[in-house]
Amino acid sequence: MNSTEKEISYTITNSYSTLNELTSSTKNVWFVCHGMGYLSRYFLKYFKVLNANENYIIAPQAQSKYYMPPKFKHVGASWLTRENTIAETKNVMTYFDSVFEVEQIPEEKNLIILGYSQGVSVAMRYLAKRQLQCSQLILHSGGIPVELVPTDFDYFTGKTKLIYGTNDEFLNEERIQQERSKAEKLFGNNLDIISFEGIHEVNTKLISTFV
Repeated sequence: MNSTEKEISYTITNSYSTLNELTSSTKNVWFVCHGMGYLSRYFLKYFKVLNANENYIIAPQAQSKYYMPPKFKHVGASWLTRENTIAETKNVMTYFDSVFEVEQIPEEKNLIILGYSQGVSVAMRYLAKRQLQCSQLILHSGGIPVELVPTDFDYFTGKTKLIYGTNDEFLNEERIQQERSKAEKLFGNNLDIISFEGIHEVNTKLISTFV
């Protein structure tokens, strides 16, 4: 049997979630990319620690949803896999473009980009491909894409924070050193590396200190 894989283009609809309101009192706009297994509306709970009047949070939703084991009762989502990664990345980038176009974030607002776990890869790729400027890029417990090089961030003037838990079950000493080294090469003196005593989970206490 000879099979052929073909490719088509079509329009899809996807959701995203927001927390609080974007008003004249808003100081910080957060664009937060969840990790694998999350839905955006539930990921927002980690940002309820922030001042509601001053912080507006936008959480895009990964398109690929699935029933999560072992009971296959709850629904989670994933941004990318190793399958057809280049095309899927383009889809994610176009989706992010649409979210930003709809939200119309005023230039005077303080834009913060955060990626958690798998969300780190899509957040960083978006910044690099669109040369998006933000005041802070927060890389929380995730892997930096191997294809990114220092020239991808020559334009970037914001501050980058690499944060991870010392007891993260997905990290060992070798992996930690690899990620630290990649971040240092990309961002140089604009990088802060922050470790905390904890597992692979969103550190809300630490996030609340960034604004």
